[in-house]
Amino acid sequence: MGIERHKDLIDVNQELWHRKPLLQTVYTDLYSTMQRCLSKTTGRNLELGSGMGSIHEVMPDCLRTDLFHYPWLDLVENAYCLSFENESISNLLMVDVFHHLRYPGNALKEFLRVLKPGGRLIMMEPGLGLLGRIIYEWMHVEPVGKTKDITWLAPKNWSPHEMDYYAAQGNATWIFTSELFHNQLEEWNIVEVKRIAALAYAASGGYSGPQLYPTKVYPFIKSLERLLQIFPAIFTTRLLVVLEKKP
Repeated sequence: MGIERHKDLIDVNQELWHRKPLLQTVYTDLYSTMQRCLSKTTGRNLELGSGMGSIHEVMPDCLRTDLFHYPWLDLVENAYCLSFENESISNLLMVDVFHHLRYPGNALKEFLRVLKPGGRLIMMEPGLGLLGRIIYEWMHVEPVGKTKDITWLAPKNWSPHEMDYYAAQGNATWIFTSELFHNQLEEWNIVEVKRIAALAYAASGGYSGPQLYPTKVYPFIKSLERLLQIFPAIFTTRLLVVLEKKP
């Protein structure tokens, strides 16, 4: 299945974005959570896989990029071979991008190259609590994947310009909530790995499912989230990962 599928998904998502106002609210909330994790280093902020570009609702100066050109985005970028100079980025942000990286080790090495010392990689990914497993395994079109299937580095003859479509929604959970891959992360300080009971997002249906509550009930759902946060093993649906490049 070719990388063109990614473009097809954005085209579909664009229509849903304008037809489903609740999506704009829940994504603004996710970006606000990520904004609180920004590095204090001075420099540019960069988002990979910007999709609808809604990060500007929270961080208006953030560069927005994706694999394909869209009028509302700033640049076309490939996570495996970024166009930025060494140590030129202060914060690199991604929402639902990491689990599309077939070779996470190659991507993380490239992120280290462009980040300043003390710069941060901030990711929001699917989180596999019990509720998250139900949602992502049974109610989502993309596979969850398994730890044993993760290929850390690409084969020697691989070209980053010949990417195919890949998805394994559980990859961030497998990699960042266990000890299995910590030896691969020695050049990073793991600032935070937080399981989030993002009920407001999950029940919004995202881009692929039905909206399960009226938009006006959003504040109540957010209040309920704070109660569910007490039981992360059960109610986690999102995972916040913050890595900092070691000096």
